[in-house]
Amino acid sequence: MEPLKTIPEMTIKKPLFTVFTPTYNRANLLHRVYESLLKQTCQDFEWLIVDDGSNDNTAELIFNWKKESPFDIRYLYQENKGKHVASNVGINTALGELFLFFDSDDACIPEALERFKFHWNNIPLHEKNNFSTISALCVDIKGQLIGREYPEDIIDADTVWKQLMLRSSGDRWGINRTEVLKSYLFPEITNERFISEGIVWNRMAHFYKARFINERLKAVEYTSDGLSASSINIRTNNPIGTRLYYSELSEIKLPFLQKIKALLNYVRFSIHGKISLQSIVIESKYPFVTFLLLIPGYIFYKDDKRKL
Repeated sequence: MEPLKTIPEMTIKKPLFTVFTPTYNRANLLHRVYESLLKQTCQDFEWLIVDDGSNDNTAELIFNWKKESPFDIRYLYQENKGKHVASNVGINTALGELFLFFDSDDACIPEALERFKFHWNNIPLHEKNNFSTISALCVDIKGQLIGREYPEDIIDADTVWKQLMLRSSGDRWGINRTEVLKSYLFPEITNERFISEGIVWNRMAHFYKARFINERLKAVEYTSDGLSASSINIRTNNPIGTRLYYSELSEIKLPFLQKIKALLNYVRFSIHGKISLQSIVIESKYPFVTFLLLIPGYIFYKDDKRKL
């Protein structure tokens, strides 16, 4: 891990954005992020990379970029612990006011940061402390929208359910206030290397608004080794964190069928996590409904085992 330089706080010019990239053996793909950042019309950012234990030439590649880059690049290395742990390191060491997750296999339009800055500045000063997030749309490598547009060009969502529905209607990309993220770090669970990012967004949504904008700012290419490519496998291999996500999701004020689905998944991944049936029921906020879902949850568990 790169040692932090000892500089008096007052001498550090803090950027508006921290563009954060967690990476693991993606030296062949990282150029997409770097080339996108070189083209940005707004250069008020740092690029912070946390390497989650790569054994390819990621470090060499980044150090070569550092020599020529017009913007600040910081590189930190950790033993392989998972994207969520790398994200916590990034959040805790970020210098920017606004934090942007930028995965190692993605690209964005040259005006992306400029547009985020525009929309952030358009939130009235007296309202800014009530917001945590600005979320935009994504396209695939052919330029086709992933998911659906928002119902309006700008929507300010102030409930967990409304934010959840808008996030779930397609692949989304956004900035978050760094100081808010520092209060909502990803849970780190022993021997597990994944937890859904949604657990953080849902927790923040209880207390902060999010602004959703109908602008297509990021291009996503799904790779065979990406997290989205093996969702079931990842969740079953990290059942305690997945169980926690669905447990918290079930406690949100949801429509009936969505609540049942969350509780069903809570049961399903509790069984994957070898939690006793008694504990599954007792630890649920809705023990009677959870009891009724034990058999359906077990059926889903067995189907997962068959597929894997």
